[in-house]
Amino acid sequence: MRFDREIARDTTLTATKTDFGDLPDWDLTDLYPAPDAPELRADLKALEEKAASFAADYEGKLATLDAPAMLEAIRRYEAIDTLAGRIMSYAGLRYYQNTMDPARAKQMSDLQAQITDMTTPLVFFSLEFNRIPDDTYQAVFTAPDGPARYRPVFDRMRAMRPYQLSDELEKFLHDNSVVGAAAWNRLFDETMAGLEFDVDGETMQLEAVLTLLTDHDRAKREAAARALAEVFQKNVKLFARVHNTLAKEKAVEDKWRKMPSPQHGRHLSNHVEPEVVEALRNAVTAAYPRISHRYYALKARWLGLDKLQVWDRNAPLPTETPKTVGWDEAKATVLDAYAGFSPKLAELAEPFFNLGWIDAAVKPGKAPGAFAHPTVTTVHPYVMLNYLGKPRDVMTLAHELGHGVHQRLAAAQGELLASTPLTLAETASVFGEMLTFRKLLAETTDPAQKKALLAGKVEDMINTVVRQISFYDFEVRLHAARAEGELTPDDINAIWMDVARESLGPAFEYMPGYETFWSYVPHFVHSPFYVYAYAFGDGLVNALYAAYEAQPEGFQQKYFDMLAAGGSKHHKELLAPFGLDASDPAFWDKGLSMIEGFIDELEAMED
Repeated sequence: MRFDREIARDTTLTATKTDFGDLPDWDLTDLYPAPDAPELRADLKALEEKAASFAADYEGKLATLDAPAMLEAIRRYEAIDTLAGRIMSYAGLRYYQNTMDPARAKQMSDLQAQITDMTTPLVFFSLEFNRIPDDTYQAVFTAPDGPARYRPVFDRMRAMRPYQLSDELEKFLHDNSVVGAAAWNRLFDETMAGLEFDVDGETMQLEAVLTLLTDHDRAKREAAARALAEVFQKNVKLFARVHNTLAKEKAVEDKWRKMPSPQHGRHLSNHVEPEVVEALRNAVTAAYPRISHRYYALKARWLGLDKLQVWDRNAPLPTETPKTVGWDEAKATVLDAYAGFSPKLAELAEPFFNLGWIDAAVKPGKAPGAFAHPTVTTVHPYVMLNYLGKPRDVMTLAHELGHGVHQRLAAAQGELLASTPLTLAETASVFGEMLTFRKLLAETTDPAQKKALLAGKVEDMINTVVRQISFYDFEVRLHAARAEGELTPDDINAIWMDVARESLGPAFEYMPGYETFWSYVPHFVHSPFYVYAYAFGDGLVNALYAAYEAQPEGFQQKYFDMLAAGGSKHHKELLAPFGLDASDPAFWDKGLSMIEGFIDELEAMED
């Protein structure tokens, strides 16, 4: 079965020539042919008309709609959402290809402002919907000819009822967003993309410097770390201003909404109970001595050091042979690993390589990091990488393709139901990494290579679980401190160092300047409290993989069904077929025990 048009490399697609092969560039024409395309102008006009007519037809009337009329209203709302999402996906992806291009930045900003204005008449929808009496809501959403399939979306919406403001205030916040958080986000992105780092006389951008932190040459790692510290220190006042402003803006809105905590809104949007997140956080922090502290003490012995420096945290093992992985090899590795689980999984991933759905090369002005953008359910996702041929880049490819596959499968749910809560959004990505790792481990016979591979996986898991929960703690403490008043850069630095010492343990000492490394983490700016989703996803996948190993028969179909559900089910429903329950505190210990087991294997190799 094919999920797209015939998969064949289009000769019109472009690629960037690198030392690692010809790396694919995005082909954004599936969204719009060009930034000045008549199709884009037509969609903007249609969006304005559809939003205005929707408001004229339904404002003040939602509570009077019967089941079929409510279904029609929701479908119209979904179509508007899809149209706006398509426009902003195109503008956003073009911008992330080159954040230093003024024309791209202007187009994204202008379109964001236009769409905000056009969709202001729709603000009534969620506000009015949440005022529908419970009895009416129940009757409409259980009727056989009504919108029953959309109920999970609106149950989540109605969970916001206790925190809803007046219509006028909600419209004000909607209009003001473009000069509030969105503007500070853009300032952060453009500043970060424009930073230049002098590493031993060579001028580099952030992504390339961060990659040097995994270099075999310790002197290069140290030079990279010191270059990062120097530039972050020079810009720390600006980054402190960004964090102060965003934290205060959030505090003001939370105060008006009467949110019980700064992170509560994230839990609501994730459709996860605060106590589940707290159980995860407590399980991980309690495991710091058994996992990160123990592993880093082991690593210090491998490196022959009394103390690790920050530039040793992700250093390769001394016995590990430096390796550059070409793009074709990376592609084959991941697709083979996916196919080993299920041919369908590889088939879902293959078009990303052949149809211009991946932008892989490091380029001037390109946003750092990696992501999979779902765009809208009527198109397809796009994956962004900054591929530099490192073995970890192969795992990043496996990770982002997992997101892409998940997004493709969930697209059948439609725009409103496809979006997966952040707590489950990392499931397919981390599972894709695990499949790739397990395949490589099974094929490795050399003891030194096996040890290096296993150590690399432990470090990835520590970065995903321990580091992300420490990031979550950092955010919790930062927002709590900000509630007491303006934070100086030194205040934020101190919070960062407290969390670092707790999570990394006594094996480390810290160079001057490391205290500013909080400043480059984009999640703190773009998605407050997002980071626990990574740890949630890793723990969930570890438990899922254990279930797969214990009973592989029929697992694949249950797995695809879970991904295809998108946001249509609660995590309890999605995990029930596997016999798992994230609300059980012991659930998280299962995931953590897998990491401990890998460390046990590494310690046994010492004997």
